[in-house]
Amino acid sequence: MSSPDARPDLGRRLAAELVGTASLVAVVVGSGIMAQRLSDDVGLQLLANSTATVFGLTALIWVFGPTSGAHFNPAVSFADWLMGRLAGGGRASGALTGAEVGAYSAAQVVGGVAGAVVANLMFEVPVTELASTDRSAGHLWLSEVVATAGLVTLIFALARTGRGGLSAPAVGFYIGAAYWFTSSTSFANPAVTVGRVFSDTFAGIAPASVPP
Repeated sequence: MSSPDARPDLGRRLAAELVGTASLVAVVVGSGIMAQRLSDDVGLQLLANSTATVFGLTALIWVFGPTSGAHFNPAVSFADWLMGRLAGGGRASGALTGAEVGAYSAAQVVGGVAGAVVANLMFEVPVTELASTDRSAGHLWLSEVVATAGLVTLIFALARTGRGGLSAPAVGFYIGAAYWFTSSTSFANPAVTVGRVFSDTFAGIAPASVPP
């Protein structure tokens, strides 16, 4: 983790988190719409969606990582705060403060919603229709626990061992794999989950399925 003094100011970091999360959701939702229009095969649709997400997420981490850390995910921001406290370094460790976690999370959620709306507009999908795909079941919730725990473990294992430079491809590859080895297709991100409510398409999730 970097020194607090070496980081950009909070406004720039929040802008990076908002734009980065919006871009990520646009990739996820947009590629899902495109896949659905090009093929009736659900397996091919998921392959296209996951492949686009791997490349898009990797590129976005490379772009925004130097500014904000490229969290794009409230779970990762919270874990950053928690690891800083467990390490005993407090604010001096370079970890986010509690207030920064709240600000990051708000920016990420706003970005997630904006990204879904942009994807809808690009494909002429109605922006006023919420998703109707039910994704509420015990095995899906377990999948989200597994996917999110694996993601956070990966990120901080790389950081702790001085291999943070590998985070972009490693996170992209992990999320791409988790699309296939989890029954939920690995949302693993509260902000992205909320954003996907706002597109009644391949990647959508019904509002009632979000809280679990």
